Amino acid sequence: MNDNMDSDEVQQTDGSALEESTSSPNQRMTRYQILTLMSIASVNFSSMICYSILGPFFPQEAVKKGASQTVIGLIFGCYALCNLMGSLVLGKYIVQIGAKFMLISGLFVSSVCTILFGLLDKVPDGATFIILCFIIRSVDAVGFSAAMTSSFAVSAKVFPNNIATVLGSLEIFTGLGLILGPPIGGWLYQSFGYEVPFMALGCFLFLMVPFNMYILPSFAADPSKDSFFRLFTHLKIVLICFAIFTLSSGLGFLDATLSIYAIDTFDLSPGYVGLLLLGLSLPYCLASPLLGIISDRFPSTRPWFMVLGGLFTATGFWFLGPVPILQIKRSAFVIVSVNVLLVLLLLLTRSQYDTIFVSSQLWLVVFMLGIIGFSLSMTAIPTFPEILDCAYENGFEEGLSTLGLVSGLFGAVWSFGMFCGPTLGGFITQQLSFEWAASVQGGLDFLAAFFLGVYFLCQRTRQERAPQIQNERPSDEATHLLT
Repeated sequence: MNDNMDSDEVQQTDGSALEESTSSPNQRMTRYQILTLMSIASVNFSSMICYSILGPFFPQEAVKKGASQTVIGLIFGCYALCNLMGSLVLGKYIVQIGAKFMLISGLFVSSVCTILFGLLDKVPDGATFIILCFIIRSVDAVGFSAAMTSSFAVSAKVFPNNIATVLGSLEIFTGLGLILGPPIGGWLYQSFGYEVPFMALGCFLFLMVPFNMYILPSFAADPSKDSFFRLFTHLKIVLICFAIFTLSSGLGFLDATLSIYAIDTFDLSPGYVGLLLLGLSLPYCLASPLLGIISDRFPSTRPWFMVLGGLFTATGFWFLGPVPILQIKRSAFVIVSVNVLLVLLLLLTRSQYDTIFVSSQLWLVVFMLGIIGFSLSMTAIPTFPEILDCAYENGFEEGLSTLGLVSGLFGAVWSFGMFCGPTLGGFITQQLSFEWAASVQGGLDFLAAFFLGVYFLCQRTRQERAPQIQNERPSDEATHLLT
């Protein structure tokens, strides 16, 4: 009974708790904030672990059921497209729907779809299987977009002075879900068959529904007349969205092509390919909280984090293949790089070290994946607070409605990149090579960093000239008055 009363008090006094949190960003978190943080962390982890279990075994199962490689790619791609549309619509109407209801209903829909996906091995082969895959995957994407759009908006509302810090910390749980999903799903598939991975993780996601119904406070807000089109009238937001697009397209490109490239080029087993992908996600998870804290305490560093992160990401993709025209050979730098990488790859034996690292350029691939993972966090963490600040500076109302718009915009652009990255990257890889596809992806990251750098330099120049112009105006007015 006391717990229910405490929960009601949290919901009724969320406005006062919010005022306390905005007044002093360095004070201890309130119970209201702790409960919200626990809720969003559980949503990020459970949603991502269910999202990432398909990779290790679903493609081969789909081939057995009569699906071609093209159809399998479309099944994965439709998820991103439906996520895009869902993010835009739900972000616009988050106030009318309710942030808490949107998050909980999104979790419920995703959990049911995950369980239903585990029953698809019972349906007839061919068209029936393929159509049901598209339907369930599309509905699942809408549920996922509802949960993630609401989680971004709620995080920003509850922690208005520490947005980057909180988002960076929550990326730990996002990364853990992405890291643990494939090995857990693969182990359950090998041990118990096709159904069990989806049933187990779907039920786990379903348990998050009552958990979040209990601990997540309610949020009241008034709807706004602002729209996504008004956001896109500002050049800064457009350029940041292009940077977000390049980030997600790069991740989607690696998801679709890196494992095949590593197996064909270096003759790695699937287990070592999973270890290879850890070199991308681990630096991202570790760097995100630190970069979030720096971004909040020193907001002036955010623009240059995005620029430098984009340049480092471009460099990582260019050297990942590497670019065919570079024709990189082994050098003395290999010795240092290999010694560092062996700390992270202790599962390799001495003989494997000699045959894999010394006789090939796998060291370069792993090293560049680490750089890409770190630089992705440099670029991604400041984007949300920068878009939000730009919206507030240009007259958007401070509240849940604007937060929903920004969250929906972020999710839509990210989903569009996750669709284009595997599609275009796979096409270029098939027509030319993985090296050229990675080079094109690096070129996109460089363009995003270059455009942002030019914009921020011009903005800084205008800000430096503004005081001079203001100081000159009074003297001119005084001269006219004396005349």
